[in-house]
Amino acid sequence: MRLASLAAVCAVAVVVAPLPAQRAATHARELAAIDNVVTSMMKEWQVPGLALGIVKDGKVLYLKGYGYRDLEQQLPVTPQTRMAIGSNSKSFTALLMGMLVDQGKLDWDKPVKQYLPDFEMYDDYATRNLTPRDLVSHSSGLPRHDMVWYGRDVRRHDLLGRLKYLEPTTSLRGKWQYQNLMFVTAGILVERLWGRSWEDLIRGEIFGPLGMTQSLPGTTGIDGPGDFSWPYQLVNDKITRIPYRVIDEVGPAGSITSTVEDMVKYIQFRLDRGAGSHRVKISAAQENLMQSPQMVVGAAAGAVWPGVEMVSYGLGLGVGSYRGHGIVIHGGGIDGFISQMSWIPSKNIGVVVLTNSGNPIPTLVVESVYDRLLGLPPVDYAAIQRKVDAEGKAQVAKAQAEHRASQKQGTSPSHPLAAYAGTYQHPGYGRLVIREAGGRLALGLDKLEAPLRHFHYDVFEVDPTIGTSSLSGMASFGLNLKGEVEQVALPLEPGVKPIVFTRVKN
Repeated sequence: MRLASLAAVCAVAVVVAPLPAQRAATHARELAAIDNVVTSMMKEWQVPGLALGIVKDGKVLYLKGYGYRDLEQQLPVTPQTRMAIGSNSKSFTALLMGMLVDQGKLDWDKPVKQYLPDFEMYDDYATRNLTPRDLVSHSSGLPRHDMVWYGRDVRRHDLLGRLKYLEPTTSLRGKWQYQNLMFVTAGILVERLWGRSWEDLIRGEIFGPLGMTQSLPGTTGIDGPGDFSWPYQLVNDKITRIPYRVIDEVGPAGSITSTVEDMVKYIQFRLDRGAGSHRVKISAAQENLMQSPQMVVGAAAGAVWPGVEMVSYGLGLGVGSYRGHGIVIHGGGIDGFISQMSWIPSKNIGVVVLTNSGNPIPTLVVESVYDRLLGLPPVDYAAIQRKVDAEGKAQVAKAQAEHRASQKQGTSPSHPLAAYAGTYQHPGYGRLVIREAGGRLALGLDKLEAPLRHFHYDVFEVDPTIGTSSLSGMASFGLNLKGEVEQVALPLEPGVKPIVFTRVKN
């Protein structure tokens, strides 16, 4: 189905807050302009569905659904449509930690190992000195290492034992590096100190007191009865429904499912900073700390939050400046869903955008809302994003050309393909299986499967012409002194040496 008129055909809106006549008229004009921006962006980036929520001056100003939550059945997005919020879950985990600090059960600056004796990092200094503050400010020294958990069959508490095998790219607090496994560790820490599961704590200590009745702590159950969205992505330039990515085992880093109606309640609570009538047990001091700079983001800020300047990271939240106004902001994404939440404390305004496809527009919509409600000259964010997209495509094309040029022509594998097949193991990344069938090799990391094609010598590459695997890159096989295939190395994490899996003997 074409998306040219999706948002115009299907839009469900609720304008909640009563406003003085003149101010209401001004907001109505600005929100109408935002409508045009949203529908235009949805058409250009082929977004099936989007939900927008705005709070201002302590009241819900706007709730609206655009497009479809179920493209095939033509079911509309509403303010009550459940979508995955991805890494916007992180601030919920940090909030639970702040509650523990208020209770005297946790100190932000004591070593994690004091609370988790089985906590161990790759290097001894980080093991002994990394603190709860480091866990939720992305200052651990570890790069993402997401392939340890993404699409993998691994339990939450087992991930804690794998940390000591994951190579850092800098020292503890050396620089800001986005890191999901540290938030998983934070969730385990919270569970141990509270004696309850992270899921139960999210429901009982946050969802319940805030009246977030439509929200779930995981992606399991998102497609239950009622108003929910399917995930979509572009496959060969066609909008395609994809399976849900269940990531409940890394829930503290990114598994929450919510609605814009619920998320504006959460944003208003964070804007109130411990004041108001909320029943969440958190002090103003902890709220101010979590929403204050802890770690400079640096050069990565432009890619993470375009348009936001002087970006630092608080505790589970980004903190910076947007066109002269202090801003708190965070995004989230998991297969088929992208979200963005933000608030400007000095103006008592907050915005949340949820979408059901992998696309760049939630941040652009948030900033467009701010421009109009703050009376700022609008910026053509779509044009900026087009330029970013074009530059990205050019970089990819250049890298692909260089990759092809590096191929040594006329070479062949040193062994028959069947000799490469087998099970390989890495203590951090777990089990890798290489299979041979029909004159081809394929690799499998639990639920992730990818076909391989010969590149040169004993090096194979993931074949991008077959399937839509999340895996990519090269697989380099190594021989022992007997000439037997003994290892395979995969570049699963940029910035560190390829991850070496060693063959498991039968």
